[in-house]
Amino acid sequence: MTHWNDADLEKIGTAGELDLRSERADGTLRAPVTMWVVRVGDRLYVRSVKGTDGPWYRGTRSRHEGLVEAGGVRRQVAFRDADPGEYADVDAAYRTKYGRYTGIVEHVLTEGARTATLGLEPR
Repeated sequence: MTHWNDADLEKIGTAGELDLRSERADGTLRAPVTMWVVRVGDRLYVRSVKGTDGPWYRGTRSRHEGLVEAGGVRRQVAFRDADPGEYADVDAAYRTKYGRYTGIVEHVLTEGARTATLGLEPR
């Protein structure tokens, strides 16, 4: 597993939003989808508010690879399904970073969204 360098981790982790493009089975990139991103330690995570039925989340299932852009950083990534043991820390990161959006942040804290938590790993 490749790790994020400190500069990219900081830039992406503090960015308000991230653009994610997943790869199709043939390797071409889908259209970008803008979403929230959080940092927990030396890892980055995204969630689908529509859970595993969300269109962009389903798009990550074909190759588990794609491209992200945030905070001036553009990187190819692998999408890793988060372990349920990581959910509480990711929940806390969302509450801390986006808690001021009280009516919206709750959507990424549902059980459905938790099951659609992906770790972003540079490749």
